[in-house]
Amino acid sequence: MENQLSTSEIYIKRCLDLARLGKGMVAPNPMVGAVIVFDGKIIGEGYHQFYGGPHAEVNAINSVKDKSLLSKSTLYVNLEPCNHFGKTPPCSLLIIEHKIPKVVIGCVDSYSEVAGKGIETLKNNGIEVEVGVLEEESKFLNRRFFTFHIKQRPYIILKWAQSQNGYIDIDRSENQKGAHWITAPETQQLTHQWRSEASAILVGKNTVLNDNPSLSCRAVVGNNPIRIVIDRKLEIDENANIFNEVSKTFIFNELKNAEKEHLNYFLINFEENIIPQILNILYKKNIQSLIVEGGKKTLEKFIELETWDEVRILTGENNIKNGNLAPKINNNISETFQFGNDLIQIMYND
Repeated sequence: MENQLSTSEIYIKRCLDLARLGKGMVAPNPMVGAVIVFDGKIIGEGYHQFYGGPHAEVNAINSVKDKSLLSKSTLYVNLEPCNHFGKTPPCSLLIIEHKIPKVVIGCVDSYSEVAGKGIETLKNNGIEVEVGVLEEESKFLNRRFFTFHIKQRPYIILKWAQSQNGYIDIDRSENQKGAHWITAPETQQLTHQWRSEASAILVGKNTVLNDNPSLSCRAVVGNNPIRIVIDRKLEIDENANIFNEVSKTFIFNELKNAEKEHLNYFLINFEENIIPQILNILYKKNIQSLIVEGGKKTLEKFIELETWDEVRILTGENNIKNGNLAPKINNNISETFQFGNDLIQIMYND
C-alpha cells in the first residue's frame, strides 16, 4: 500500500503536474509549477509556459483574484525561486513584495545564479522556507536542466529501434538506400513527440546517406530540434532533407568553420575523440538536451565513453533476416511499456 502523502507533498505534486505542461517549450529554463494555498484551499496556480515568458510564481500570483490573501498564504513551488535578473525579474523579490509568509520548495536550483541564493533572500526577509519536499521527484523532472548545469554538457538520450531478433538495420553491404521501418507507423508520433521535447538531435553521416531523414517533429505540434550531423569530409549532398529550412543544422567536420543562414559548420579534430569536442560546443551553444538517433557506430561511441543519461529502445514485432545488430548496453531497464504493437524500454544511467 502506498504511503499517504503529506499536505505539503500533495501541493508539490500538483506543482510537478503543472510544471510538465511546459515540457518542450521552456528549455533551456527548467519546468516549474507553483500553487498558492490559503486556509487549505488553492487560490492560485501557474506554470512556466514558454522560454522568455513569466515564471511559474508570477503566473500563480497573477491568478489570485483577492491579492490581500497573499499575505496569509503559502506558496508551493517545485524548484527554488530565482534570485537574479534574466529575461524576467527575480521571483524571490515578487514573493517578498506580496508579503507571502511561507514558501515550500521541492528542490534547490543547480544554476549558479540561483543555487541557494533565492532561499537565502527569502529567509533574510523573514519568510519561512521549507525545502526538500518530494525532492527526488522534483530533481528527476528537471534532470535535463540539472545535468546541463552540473556536468556542463547536454542531457543525452540514446534512442534506437530494433527488430525482435535484435537488429537495428538491414544489411547495407550492397549500398541499399531508403529508410527501413522497424516499428509500427503510429510509433512515429511518439518518437516525434520526444524530438519536440529535446533541444537537438544527432545522427552520423551514414544515417543521412542511407535514410535521408528530415529529423523534424512533423507528426506532432511542437518545436523542431536543432539537427546535428557528423560529416568528417562534408560528403552529404546539399539537397539532403537535413539541410532544409525547417530547423537549424550543425555540421561537425574537419574542413571548415562557417555559418550560412540556418547552417552552421563546426571544425573539430577527428584525430582525437570527437564526442567531448561536440558536447563542449553544444554546451556553449546552450543546448540542454540531445537525442542521439544515429546508427550503431554513432550510438556505440557514446556507450563506450559512458557518456549518456538515458536509453530508449523501441522493439518492433518483426524480424530482420540479416543486417546490423543493435548496440549492447549493460544497464537495468527502469521502465517498460507497450505502445501499440511495439515494446518501449527505458534505462537511466545512475
